[in-house]
Amino acid sequence: MMGLIAELGGLIWTVCAFILALSIIVTVHEYGHYIVGRWSGIKAEVFSLGFGPQLFSWRDRRGTVWQVAAIPLGGYVRFLGDSNAASAGSGEAVDTKLARQSLPGAPLWARFATVAAGPIFNFILSILVFGGVALWHGMPVDEPEVGVLRATPPGIEIGLQPGDRIIAIDNHQVGSWADLAKTAEALEPRPSHEWTVRRAGQELIVPGPDPMPALLTGIAPRSAAAAAGLRAGDVILAIDGKPVSRFDELREHVEAAQGRALLLQVWREGAGEADYTLIPREQDLPTATGYEKRWMIGVTGGGTYFDPATRSTGLGEALELGVNRTWDIIASSVSGLWAMISGQIGSCNLGGAISIAESTGQAASAGGSDFIWWIAVLSAAIGFLNLLPVPVLDGGHLMFYLYEAVAGRRPSDRVLDILSALGMAAVLALMIFGLTNDLFCP
Repeated sequence: MMGLIAELGGLIWTVCAFILALSIIVTVHEYGHYIVGRWSGIKAEVFSLGFGPQLFSWRDRRGTVWQVAAIPLGGYVRFLGDSNAASAGSGEAVDTKLARQSLPGAPLWARFATVAAGPIFNFILSILVFGGVALWHGMPVDEPEVGVLRATPPGIEIGLQPGDRIIAIDNHQVGSWADLAKTAEALEPRPSHEWTVRRAGQELIVPGPDPMPALLTGIAPRSAAAAAGLRAGDVILAIDGKPVSRFDELREHVEAAQGRALLLQVWREGAGEADYTLIPREQDLPTATGYEKRWMIGVTGGGTYFDPATRSTGLGEALELGVNRTWDIIASSVSGLWAMISGQIGSCNLGGAISIAESTGQAASAGGSDFIWWIAVLSAAIGFLNLLPVPVLDGGHLMFYLYEAVAGRRPSDRVLDILSALGMAAVLALMIFGLTNDLFCP
């Protein structure tokens, strides 16, 4: 009975997290359409968060109805002259005196800007979140310097202190963070090493841990590790009874298992040691030449038992970081989509609403910062998907506008209606396909 209650609680948590994340992303997307349309002289009749029956609403001084609807799985802005919430099809007749305020009657530039604003606002949200995180947490200093110390498992001796400038480990010189990673590869794996540091103007040799322990710094949503209950900060002590000293040893064990269940002995701060069983999953990973299949458990590492010392981040640097990370998400989305279309990777890599909801719930469970970060990732991905040249999506409208700009005339109403119906069918088919993958793919 308690297990059933726990599962129900987990389901409610996942659903609530998903609805909250989706509502934020949709509100930003639709507000982009609304505000740029308003600036362009196009009247918005309805701004709706959700679909279906209206729960509550209010009308602003411009005559726009703002409403929250019963089905919280999206939203829309209906402009004057729209025939439906998707602005698809040939549109409705509008009084000639109000034609300029309608979407169909507005100049081409105004229509293009209004439609493009939705995805652009999604990208702006991602950039601001990624940049904001950099401003809040700062960036690692250029030289390897100890920041905040982490808790360590029993038996790990650490004489480092915050502010220590790392000079060498076991006489291997360390001049940068890249040197620290190279030194870790060159060292013999063992629990303790001699760390040479500069502290208060003096050079000292203090005991310290392996620079790249089997410390988990991140858990991929909807992965084997997430399903098993592993968390960032966990330390893997052994796999199938064999001691593990370094993070890169995990990959060897996972590959050797070839999908067989693994028993992990894990240490967690405040909880001590516990055993976790998980089953690696085969995934398609990008390489320099394409994609390769690899057994994965969904963890990231590369950290040590201290956080790097940080410096303040300037606004320009933070925004540049935000732009780069947003672009990386868009580029990986393009690459993954093409890889599926060309057959380089399996179609099971396309997830649907269930997988997105599960990932959102896991991100929320990991903490507020992880949840906000995940919203930024989803916002960039949704912005990209909306730019695909499929009628009823923003990219489909932009495609029609580009045709109008080149041909000097709009597509006929009949063509618009037919293509919009085909586009809607394609979107529904894609949603069903993703849902099928969620239910039946491993």
